[in-house]
Amino acid sequence: MSDFYEKLKEYAAYTEEGLNAILPKRENYQKTIYDAMRYSLLAGGKRIRPVLSFVTAELFGLDIETVKPFALAIEMIHTSSLIHDDLPAMDNDDYRRGRLSCHKRFDEATAILAGDALLTYAFEVAGDGASGLITKAVVSGNEELARNASKVVALLANRVGTEGMIGGQVIDLKAEDTIIDEYEHDTLCRLKTGCLLTVPAEISGLIAGRKETPEYGLIVDYSKSIGLAFQIRDDILDVEGDPHLLGKNIGMDDADNKTTFVTLYGIDGAKQKLEELTQRAVNDCKALMALESCSTQSAEFLLELANFLLERKY
Repeated sequence: MSDFYEKLKEYAAYTEEGLNAILPKRENYQKTIYDAMRYSLLAGGKRIRPVLSFVTAELFGLDIETVKPFALAIEMIHTSSLIHDDLPAMDNDDYRRGRLSCHKRFDEATAILAGDALLTYAFEVAGDGASGLITKAVVSGNEELARNASKVVALLANRVGTEGMIGGQVIDLKAEDTIIDEYEHDTLCRLKTGCLLTVPAEISGLIAGRKETPEYGLIVDYSKSIGLAFQIRDDILDVEGDPHLLGKNIGMDDADNKTTFVTLYGIDGAKQKLEELTQRAVNDCKALMALESCSTQSAEFLLELANFLLERKY
């Protein structure tokens, strides 16, 4: 387990370094927007999405530099969604990761623009990354890589848009003051939370040319399981978590009359569902370990990650 934590820290540090470099401070007329973007983007966090990008790349035999632009783009998109989630028109949260939300540190207009700017910049970064891969593929004569790299940005956009994260947020707003059933709630979570936790593996598999392989099916299934488990854990922590560890207030879902896994299944039922999804993810990892086409070390890390997310306190 100690090796797992060291590797997790390495991936997170690599992410921090990349984010800091790709979004430097600016001393121009738009300084305020850069300050707001950096304030939220560099506020820490678990960096689970970039971690998944890097470890799934290694699972498929890729160098992590290959997926770095996409990993950073996904984290920028995630941060953009958090900025907007915290706004009064959405979840109305004053704190995020132990400090003032972007709209409280700056103002609502700046926060809206900072979220928009991170979203658009993410696609600039992803587009540059895809262009770089295509150029290398053309030079080396790797037609398959060129074709696959050309699909990455569209794949990412789909997972972020109305059939992905944003679509999930729409259903989430409906779930406030309106009771939705378990099937609609499942769709909500798979879109709002799950898509950004699944797309790192999808991108790595696409670039590696593994989309039609058993290992691709296993890693996507794994990602979907931990994506749903991640949301369940969030719902549980909103009821019985420590606000100091979470860096934000608890009880917000109840205050908003929001449908959650806890309201649907009760706290014990939600915990049972969390354990079932985690076990499914663990089983996927064990199946990956049995494949010679995958990195056993990466599959072992993913197994530890599933258990880490099961027990997380923040």
